[in-house]
Amino acid sequence: MKRFIIEQSDEEFYTSHSGLALVGLALNRFTSLSTALAVMDAPDDMIAGADIIRSYCALLAQGKSDFVAVEQYRKDDFFRESLGNKDVPSEGTMRQRMDEYAKQILAAVSWATIEFMERTKAPLTAISTGHIPLDLDGFVLDNSGSKKEKVERTYQQVDGYLSLPAYLGQEGWMVNQHLLPGSQHPQNGFIAFIRETLGRIRQFCKQKLLLRADSAHDAIANLAELSRHRRVDYVIKWNPRKQDKQAWAEQAFAMGKVTSPRLGKRIAVFSVKEKHSFTDADEIARTITLRRVMRVIERTTDKKGQMLLVPEIELEGWWTSLTLSDQEIIELYKGHALCEQYHAEIKTDMDLERLPSGKFATNQLVMACGALVYNILRFIGQVALVNAKGIIRHEAKRRRVKTVIQELVYFAGRLITTGRRLKLRFSRHVTAHAEAFGQIYQRLAYG
Repeated sequence: MKRFIIEQSDEEFYTSHSGLALVGLALNRFTSLSTALAVMDAPDDMIAGADIIRSYCALLAQGKSDFVAVEQYRKDDFFRESLGNKDVPSEGTMRQRMDEYAKQILAAVSWATIEFMERTKAPLTAISTGHIPLDLDGFVLDNSGSKKEKVERTYQQVDGYLSLPAYLGQEGWMVNQHLLPGSQHPQNGFIAFIRETLGRIRQFCKQKLLLRADSAHDAIANLAELSRHRRVDYVIKWNPRKQDKQAWAEQAFAMGKVTSPRLGKRIAVFSVKEKHSFTDADEIARTITLRRVMRVIERTTDKKGQMLLVPEIELEGWWTSLTLSDQEIIELYKGHALCEQYHAEIKTDMDLERLPSGKFATNQLVMACGALVYNILRFIGQVALVNAKGIIRHEAKRRRVKTVIQELVYFAGRLITTGRRLKLRFSRHVTAHAEAFGQIYQRLAYG
């Protein structure tokens, strides 16, 4: 086997992250981020705020969340040109400016996420009922062993933060995201989160929505709030709390639809309608009638056929505004489980499990940048990789963020300067990747 001689060129310039050209186009052509951040720059600032945020977004697009990662790109011409930057900040400048202006920048970055969705006309796939699914589901960011501001004990018994995102469509677009102290219950401030999220969605989507949430959001106030919004239905998991399981089992097997998938196991499904009183925002007492789909599972033997001394009863329920059959409601809620995949992409693929700053406001900004970059990567994957032959061997309705980073962001190329023009040249051995890259580049550059 021949051994390579390792050299570093003084003339030719190669890049291993050509996909940043796509990220730069997305940020500059489909958001007003640069304009919004320009008003925050002080006269004596050496580096523009837009350059800092674009640089940090480029790090996230490569799955790097630590500020120190920017140091390797300080003299990288391609990194700077691909983002439209005048300069690339140092680690210290990036950290300092994001700490200092976190709250002001947060609103601009958060709004850019919606702008991107609106201007690109991001595809939204409906479910079988014709609704666009809207999934709200909190998850924990484990920051154990740190002394970061507002890192507290979470419901998963680890020290960290609570993230509350909202995902839209079967593609999983992130349309809202709040970073909360670890000990805060997801229901605290949830109605305001619902209103904010629906307001953001209606900027670009007028279709009917189906909001799905888990039992952490089982509150009559939530259901009453959702009933006020036109073209919004819901399926929210019921929390049985201290219910009498035996009483529910007797009612279920007397009036419900009973099936027996195996010997020693019975399942009963039925609906109940209940009237509940609540006080609205104007502090006026009101009454609302709600439907809840119930499922009771009774096991007298385990899956191996072993008899149980006492029957095991499992009780579940789902609040809903839909008029579909009980089983259809249960099936619709199963789609909510996709949130776990989206959470994993954010925490693992984008390296946002452990946040980089000790300041809570800065970490909120980091997560807002993460939401924006997550949607950009999702868009690149949907346009260029879903049907890309020769790159991905299996069909899919959605490509994971990690796949987008591996296949298109970390795509090696050669930067060529001719006069005032820049060329990005790829190897002749990567035809499929070059075609996919060219397709999405044309869409972002000229679409």
